Amino acid sequence: QVQLVESGGGLVQAGESLRLSCAASRITFSIGAMGWYRQAPGKQRELVARISSGGWTTYADSVKGRFTISRDNAKNTVYLQMNSLKPEDTAVYYCNAMVPALATGYWGQGTQVTVSS
Repeated sequence: QVQLVESGGGLVQAGESLRLSCAASRITFSIGAMGWYRQAPGKQRELVARISSGGWTTYADSVKGRFTISRDNAKNTVYLQMNSLKPEDTAVYYCNAMVPALATGYWGQGTQVTVSS
């Protein structure tokens, strides 16, 4: 079973930056798309950004131009560079990895991002 470990969350002020990392381990099959989702208190989990194994990216409208997703396939790691953070970006951020051979996805434990105004 794939294990995902996130890091890089924390407390920052509005306008500052953070970089999240998510490393996958215990990999038996190739990983497909990887992504970052977030869930704020009282809200549903939503897609923030997604990147295919070939490098194609998708972003939520609310983060376009501010966040950048990237991946290092050799390290089975995905990153999320978050710039110009806003208080509304405050949420728990979750990493997701799809395993096409198993037709399933795996989730990390989540990392808290808090942006103060």
